[in-house]
Amino acid sequence: MSDTLSTISTLIIEGKFADMISITNAALEEGLSADKILNDGLMPGMDHVGAEFKVGNLFVPDVLYSAKAMQAAMTIIRPLLAETGVETAGKVVLGTVKGDLHDIGKNLVGMMCEGAGFEVIDLGNDVDPEVFVEAVKEHKPTILGMSALLTTTLGAMERTIKILEGAGLRDKVKIMIGGAPVNQDFADQITADGYASNAATASELAKELSK
Repeated sequence: MSDTLSTISTLIIEGKFADMISITNAALEEGLSADKILNDGLMPGMDHVGAEFKVGNLFVPDVLYSAKAMQAAMTIIRPLLAETGVETAGKVVLGTVKGDLHDIGKNLVGMMCEGAGFEVIDLGNDVDPEVFVEAVKEHKPTILGMSALLTTTLGAMERTIKILEGAGLRDKVKIMIGGAPVNQDFADQITADGYASNAATASELAKELSK
């Protein structure tokens, strides 16, 4: 690995987002391609952050800083990746379900998935089941991710899946769910394809479901 790519990984791990734009531009000036920066600089850094977060050595504020660093670099290389037609790990549509305004967990999942090489379409919070379904029709994602923090909003997840079934789209997308009141039993009950208890696990699950 070049010194510049190693520095990019280190800045991601340390969450030093203020330095990411200059180092990313320096990498491009060195002649490193956008996909090289992503695959050999940014992603190894985010993989390390995810692993440390999962075992409790890093916490939500740490991950947010790392994700902010990742996003700073991605603002520069995302257009270049699109121009060169580099394949992503897949496409993820995310949203917090209808009636629920909580989005920190969902935002973390989006950042971790982007760090894992996915294109992420974030629908925001308080998302109607029909909006999820329209997004699946429009974007044709590999993964649909739904989040809820309130027990009272869990039914929206099941309704979304039923509408997808009615539209003939259920077998076109893998569905993963998460949030404080969610567990594997509930995921099984509503026929979701997977459940993740935290953002690091969610990005790993997205990779697994995309195979």
